[in-house]
Amino acid sequence: MLYFEYRGIRAGKYVEDSIEALNKEEAADKLKQQKIIITRLIKSKKKTAEAKKKEAISFTFGSGVKTKEVLLFTKQLATMIRAGLRPAESLKLLEEQVHDKNMKKIITAVIKDLTQGIDLSKCFEKHPKVFDTIYINLVKAGEASGKSDAFLDKIVIALEKREKIKSKIKGALTYPIILFTVAIGVTAIMLIKVIPKFATMFVKFGAELPVPTKVVLSISEFVRSPTKGGVALVLIILFVFIFRYLINNKYAVKKRWHQFIFKIPIFGLLIKKSIIARIALVLGNLRGAGVEIVETLDIAKSVTTNVVIIEAIENVKKGVFSGESMGEYIKKEKIFPPTFHQLVSVGEQTGNLDEMLNSLARYYEEEFDDSVANLATMIEPIMIAFMGTLIGGLLISMYLPIIKMSDVIK
Repeated sequence: MLYFEYRGIRAGKYVEDSIEALNKEEAADKLKQQKIIITRLIKSKKKTAEAKKKEAISFTFGSGVKTKEVLLFTKQLATMIRAGLRPAESLKLLEEQVHDKNMKKIITAVIKDLTQGIDLSKCFEKHPKVFDTIYINLVKAGEASGKSDAFLDKIVIALEKREKIKSKIKGALTYPIILFTVAIGVTAIMLIKVIPKFATMFVKFGAELPVPTKVVLSISEFVRSPTKGGVALVLIILFVFIFRYLINNKYAVKKRWHQFIFKIPIFGLLIKKSIIARIALVLGNLRGAGVEIVETLDIAKSVTTNVVIIEAIENVKKGVFSGESMGEYIKKEKIFPPTFHQLVSVGEQTGNLDEMLNSLARYYEEEFDDSVANLATMIEPIMIAFMGTLIGGLLISMYLPIIKMSDVIK
């Protein structure tokens, strides 16, 4: 995200501040939604740099509190509030029970703020790396309705589903990554240690070598060469650093990379389904909590870091803000599948949008589960075939000259 400094007029008064947005166009749209007549809008390099620095510093702390810890905390808090305890009393009990040091520090800070008369949702807002905007808005809805326990239960369900999706993606990717790593490791050992011994033997024979053998020997020599192999390794590392820099600092490059991710065979569709399932769940929960649709869409952008999805949601938000149907604008965004906009349109027409969005979430969760199951079935034979082709190809190329010479001797 970037920061933009602006000056303008709202309700006859001069205003000056900064706003967070993906780009200048989004910043302008956000200001228009706030009914601000813009007189100046420029990118704030200082605030953007400060935000990145702050994010880097707080990243370790934020990641230090695992989602499982937040999930357990929320579940226990909901149970205690349902039993009739006040939030402050519940948190004091939880402070004694929690073992995670970072989580304990956060609970202590929240208790301190609560005793000063600050709302629970406002207390959580001070810890954005642990309690995201979706979490905070559902807590707010619980406070407003007097049903905090019910909305904390909704948060628990959302967190459990998020963890389920993460674990399934990890489970689907772990096995192929291990097999691929083993294949590359074995290949590297063969190229560096085994093939040079064959090369020495072939030199003694002095015979003409088959093309596959020559290719493998050339690759082995290249990998072992301190100049050629070393330069290649440095270039690869340099490319990775440049690529990461461009993705983090050049929006156009980031967007193309995120578009490419969705086009990766099998995995792209899997990632897309998991994001859409989470978006539908968030939209359904927030609409059910009474959050305005424009604000709901704005919060839903925090579900993913993929700018293609974020842009699509932002375009839908603009359409809804201008008074158009959400379903029609979702239809215009090709990133969303037809089923998504069809069911959203039905939900709008029947007045059951939140219920329909929850149905969509369940539908795409099932789709995601089926895709993971299919991937697990497909990936094993594919990886075994890959390993067999790679390692078998190297062995065959080395034994071809020996087979050829044995035929000549006969």
